[in-house]
Amino acid sequence: MSTQSIVIVTDSTADIPKDIREKLGIEMVPLSVHFGDDSYLDNVTLSPAQFYEKLPEAKELPKTSMPSPGDYYEIFKRHVDEGRQVISINLSSALSGTHQSAVLAQSMLEGEGDVTVIDSKSASYGYGLLVVEAAEMARSGASKEDILARIEELRSKTGLYFLVETLEYLHKGGRIGRASALFGTLLNIKPILTIDDEGYVNSIDKARGQKRAYARIVELLEADFANVPVDMAAVTTPGRTEMADELIAILKEKFQIRKYTHSDIGPVIGTHAGPGTIGIFLIPSKEQ
Repeated sequence: MSTQSIVIVTDSTADIPKDIREKLGIEMVPLSVHFGDDSYLDNVTLSPAQFYEKLPEAKELPKTSMPSPGDYYEIFKRHVDEGRQVISINLSSALSGTHQSAVLAQSMLEGEGDVTVIDSKSASYGYGLLVVEAAEMARSGASKEDILARIEELRSKTGLYFLVETLEYLHKGGRIGRASALFGTLLNIKPILTIDDEGYVNSIDKARGQKRAYARIVELLEADFANVPVDMAAVTTPGRTEMADELIAILKEKFQIRKYTHSDIGPVIGTHAGPGTIGIFLIPSKEQ
């Protein structure tokens, strides 16, 4: 049983590696992935490796579903009953109803304990970084007020970009038309995506070819992080360690990075973005 007075809860789309979650005592509520009649819990009964193996064989794009309020309530209630404060940081409410499930669970515990629910307005390790930072602070004995202030600071300062390998999955998800998808594929166009302040996915630029896209992302990050110490750099890939290592090496040349990590993009994010998606995230050091 944890001896911490504050517990951090998140959902599976934060794409936080299991070893980090376990080390920091982060509670994770999984979303679900459905291949036809077969249902799996994201990052629990379906690992990223298993997902990317199944995806090419699927006749149609898998579907995803959010956790229920009851799933959150069970975790919140357990920690509240044991005298802990709870901070739950969730996938952008603009992208999923997951955050609303947490809000409903919080309301079910009104008057019974201290539960704070936060809309990250982000996705994948873009808010996984916030969760990890919050959990590290909780473990070191930081107050709830200090943790919430740091999360709010980082929400506005995190550098976050996704590079999509193919437009096929955006097309399947109804985000672009068939002609645009075909045109982009033929010309090897790589869309560069970000998540805006309201938590929506936006296309910020595009480049022809992966190398040019990497270079463009670095340029975008340099605009915000030149000569700024970086507390953490994270790269998310669909299980491609060599690709992550290459990107980390590029980032280390350009930025003053204190530490870095690689995370696999999980089944839910992979369903909507595609198997070749890469995410690059930076957060500034606390002095900034």
